[in-house]
Amino acid sequence: MVKAYKQEHVYKHPWERVSAASWRKFADPENKRILSHILEVDTLNRKLDTDTGKLHTTRALTIHAPGPWFLHRIIGQDICHCVESTVVDGKSRSMQLTTKNITLKKFIEVEERIRYDPHPENPSAWTVCSQETSIRIKPLSALASMAEKVEQKCAEKFMQNSVKGREVMERICRYMEAESAPV
Repeated sequence: MVKAYKQEHVYKHPWERVSAASWRKFADPENKRILSHILEVDTLNRKLDTDTGKLHTTRALTIHAPGPWFLHRIIGQDICHCVESTVVDGKSRSMQLTTKNITLKKFIEVEERIRYDPHPENPSAWTVCSQETSIRIKPLSALASMAEKVEQKCAEKFMQNSVKGREVMERICRYMEAESAPV
């Protein structure tokens, strides 16, 4: 069984500011308090494709794994390592992030896709963020009903963390707006 959900959020900031804020999301000490489930972020690779003008970046994320305490007891750990692949296309003004877990895969598979694009109704001033997340617990057949409950709890935690992430992005965008305002 797979638990999947989609969310959409409109930032009332231009795409350039929102995409820049995305890179700063994990770096600011204030954000580390709010996004306390993110333990570490390391850039593994960054490459600009000169033919297409697209920036490709791969980052490793170490997170406090979402889910109920009893799942952590069964698995034997509450830390998860993930890989985030990002493609920024400045020409089309699009930023796409795909994050997948690389540890705990025999118990759970999580994939999150986030896309930032100019808003169709106000492309110069607003940005639409589309997020899709799928969570799949790999249960033993006897534990299928429990797996469904765990998937639901994990999805709820991911949605709570998404709200925190949007709050951080909004704060960074406001800071960047103030930073660039004429004095």
